[in-house]
Amino acid sequence: MGEASGFLQWSRTGPTRRPVELRLKDWKEVYEPFDSSKLNHQAGRCMDCGIPFCNNGCPLGNLIPDWNDLVYRGHWHEAIERLHATNNFPEFTGRLCPAPCESACVLGVNQDPVAIKQVEVEIIDHAWREGWVVPQVPSIKTGKRVAVIGSGPAGLAVAQQLTRAGHDVVVLERADRIGGLLRYGIPEFKMEKSHLDRRLEQMRAEGTEFRTSADVGGSIDIDVLRASHDAIVLACGATDRRDLNVPGRELQGIHQAMDYLPIANKVQEGDSTTYDIDAKGKNVVIIGGGDTGADCLGTALRQGAKQVIQLEIMPRPADTRATGNPWPQFAFIYKVTSAHEEGGERMYSVNTERFIDDGNGNVRALLLHEVEMVNGKFEKKEGSDVEIPADLVFLAMGFVGPEKGSWLEQLGVAFDERGNVARNDSYESNVPGVFVAGDMGRGQSLIVWAIAEGRACAAGVDLSLMGETSLPAPIAPTARPLV
Repeated sequence: MGEASGFLQWSRTGPTRRPVELRLKDWKEVYEPFDSSKLNHQAGRCMDCGIPFCNNGCPLGNLIPDWNDLVYRGHWHEAIERLHATNNFPEFTGRLCPAPCESACVLGVNQDPVAIKQVEVEIIDHAWREGWVVPQVPSIKTGKRVAVIGSGPAGLAVAQQLTRAGHDVVVLERADRIGGLLRYGIPEFKMEKSHLDRRLEQMRAEGTEFRTSADVGGSIDIDVLRASHDAIVLACGATDRRDLNVPGRELQGIHQAMDYLPIANKVQEGDSTTYDIDAKGKNVVIIGGGDTGADCLGTALRQGAKQVIQLEIMPRPADTRATGNPWPQFAFIYKVTSAHEEGGERMYSVNTERFIDDGNGNVRALLLHEVEMVNGKFEKKEGSDVEIPADLVFLAMGFVGPEKGSWLEQLGVAFDERGNVARNDSYESNVPGVFVAGDMGRGQSLIVWAIAEGRACAAGVDLSLMGETSLPAPIAPTARPLV
């Protein structure tokens, strides 16, 4: 597999990020082109390990050792075929997934794991350049009509799989552009939207129909939609944002992250020339230490923020795996993203006690205190109060589940104990013909889980409509992510 002694000859090498002072001047992706010889060595580090735990670490079941070996040997066309066999959108996961496969890499037991994610993105980018990614138009049409509500990664995966199975698929998106969080939640510097647009063109050529500004429950009646389609797939995501109900929350200048990030993306799309929420010259505080918080950080820095502080209630992660976080689990360790490399400050084990008014209804500062875990609960450390300046505050604390709109009540779907739409092993809800995929049924999770669920849900829909299916179903809906 690869080079038999490759893991002894070559160390892990990742892509080089463009100089900070340059990339803060634009919104382009942060990485330099990856040297082909270095890529060959990374693929060659893949071991003939007997049991490839990376396959299990990846929710899609990506055939990682196969395409590592093929890349090492220069068989790029065969590599993209292996990659596309399990993953509809490797250009998305190769840029955005936190790579649980790398945490599960056997080499990672006592060395740095194979740079799997980099090999993945190089395969698909090479395939696009060579013209190997072409529409797969179905040879037979079933006459069955399916509506997919939501155009994020789960909805797109469902739609592409069902279109290729011969069904007539329409994707409904309430925003003005297709892509869901891929379009408006992911900043341009993490994934340029040209990658999304060319995949959508492939899907259109295959026969998938897309409708924007299609607000189910508003401009589109759910009962009419059900009556005119043989199946409905709910893929609206977990978009009910977690809020912070502390004194001063009503002050001006406090925004949800997902009210902020789309504005910057709209400017990059050319839909706007100004930022309705602009961090230029301001003291910015981000509450939430995850990826969305880092996205806000990178965005604020590019807008010219005076100072950015990111707050996290959890302690700072360790630099290496903790005893309770052994291989091959996802490694919860301290990481420096490209945005963190660009600037800002991170504060751990802190909680916001209240927002402070400037006297005119605007936020001026935050009153924080340190916390410690006592009997499973965060307790305030007395005497640890501190005030930090804030002209803008972004809440990036995650999501609590799907939005509970009146149209869901009208539809009559049931919810599980976690507030997500309940479904069976075929991804079907309690309402016959109504299926659920992605975060709407799983809860807030990763892009790789969304695509895996979309593929599996498509198999459930196809089986229901046709009595049999040849579509792969990589995971059961009861499976829970490690991250």
